Amino acid sequence: MTLTVKFLLIAALILSIIIPFGYFLIGEKNKKRYKMTLATNVFFFFGAFLIAGIMLFTGAPVQAAEAAQAASNATGFGYLAAALSTGLSCVGGGIAVASAASAALGAISEDPSALGKSLIFVGLAEGVCLYGLIISFMIIGRL
Repeated sequence: MTLTVKFLLIAALILSIIIPFGYFLIGEKNKKRYKMTLATNVFFFFGAFLIAGIMLFTGAPVQAAEAAQAASNATGFGYLAAALSTGLSCVGGGIAVASAASAALGAISEDPSALGKSLIFVGLAEGVCLYGLIISFMIIGRL
């Protein structure tokens, strides 16, 4: 991996973290600001992901045997699968907890006896994240 490509990846990741804070620090928070933040994060995250994918398939030729290269590609894709299973399950769990917890708070404010039932639903939503983490541990254990 060349120094230029490393610099581009690091710059894209840093910009995807810094720019959204700039959107929130300046001015009032409204729907347009949230959309711009999401668009910026998606652009820089998937841009860095695209650059990493291009580097994976068009990298410098390796002087090892084809079997070793296939094994290294399989290991790399295994780590990528572990990262995606954890990341996507946590995103889905966060969306589920956001809607379940807000509905649970509304139900508890009307009827305090609904606390037990609502905590079960919030816990089930959090379980999605744990399942993704367990799957990623299983993937890494097989590598």
